Amino acid sequence: MTNPIKKLTKTIGAPLLFLPVLFTTSLTASAETVDERISKLELLVKQLKQEVNREKQAKSEKQHQQPASLKKLKTKPQNSYSFGGFIKATASITDYSDGDLASGSAGRDFYIPATIPVGGQSEGEDFDFSAKETRINFKSKHYLDNGEAITTNIEMDFLLPPGGNERVSNSYNPRMRHAYFTYGNWLFGQTWSTFQDVGALPESVDFLAASDGIVFERQPMVRYTKGPWQFALENPETTITPFGGGGRIVADDNGTPDIVARYNHRANWGHISLAALFRELAYDTGSIDNSTSSTGFSLTGKLKVGSKDDIRFNFASGSGMGRYVGLNTANSAVLDANGDLEAIDSTLGAVAYRHFWNAQWRSNFVFSAMSIDNDVNLTGVGVTESVESFQVNLLFSPVKKLTFGVGVLSAERELESGLDGDFRRLMFSAKYGF
Repeated sequence: MTNPIKKLTKTIGAPLLFLPVLFTTSLTASAETVDERISKLELLVKQLKQEVNREKQAKSEKQHQQPASLKKLKTKPQNSYSFGGFIKATASITDYSDGDLASGSAGRDFYIPATIPVGGQSEGEDFDFSAKETRINFKSKHYLDNGEAITTNIEMDFLLPPGGNERVSNSYNPRMRHAYFTYGNWLFGQTWSTFQDVGALPESVDFLAASDGIVFERQPMVRYTKGPWQFALENPETTITPFGGGGRIVADDNGTPDIVARYNHRANWGHISLAALFRELAYDTGSIDNSTSSTGFSLTGKLKVGSKDDIRFNFASGSGMGRYVGLNTANSAVLDANGDLEAIDSTLGAVAYRHFWNAQWRSNFVFSAMSIDNDVNLTGVGVTESVESFQVNLLFSPVKKLTFGVGVLSAERELESGLDGDFRRLMFSAKYGF
């Protein structure tokens, strides 16, 4: 058992124990001497108490104090990683007015306006069934020593690339869709063009709805975002129609990147985006070395209707937009007789209304079109003058992330010669997101 005398001594000091003795002795002294001794004793007691308090405080701080590295480790946010995507099976039956498409053609996987057969001798029909649209992505968020974060995104699907067939195994190579990272206000890598508004794309059973009336492009870039503003330098590429017509020339001769500026306005009613595209069109061969400028403008958005419905719209017009619009239905430029480039003008638009019948059922009604202003003296009459399409679908989601769909797509393409062709496609899909 702890001795109470020792405990008291340790707490306030031994001199306090002799206070009665000192006080008694002082009674024999003069009044002045007694007062002086009492003052000294009071000061001593005060100092002892202060010393005890300092020791307690130091001990408490020592117990709670941690090494700086350990403290930083505990307060620093943790890195995060995620894996996601979806599995989608799609089947379609297509009737063509002017022949059909060869097996393996990308136009059989989804609607590509420029692939609609024109001028065929007879009707055609195709049945296709695949899971090539299946998609996977890997995302991460890393915290640096300065406290800032870097996010990454890599995404793949199995559409378009060679390396597969339907004879035995239906094996298809993955392709890179997105591969980028963001740091602060900056984005580096490949993703949707800043000229494109992903939030305004219509919902579809097909891989892509209204492809003849929208801006659609993925490519490498450097993008800076500040509030509603975005500015980007993006990969340049020029597609050219030879003088008099003929096969497309893909020229990789640009000396400067494409420049895009975009403004986004968001509100409770939805959003609208304005974007401008500035680019150089260039072609450099042994006999031709020429370039010209190109500009394009777009207005896109999504407007809420009632509690759940919405209207999505896309409009774009410009000179030399080429591959940015209509899945490159029109080229960026055409060569004249002197080997000079002349930009090709085009205008396009799409509007879609999405209606929820109830919590599980919804439909989309989509119309889109594109008009191309060709100089037939340069391009000839075998190039596309216009395309248009209409789609209606019905989607059923019994639970979140699981969707079954059926849709009907009708599309038509007309050449400058007056020849045209159309097709009707019945589509079915089953999709599970994870």
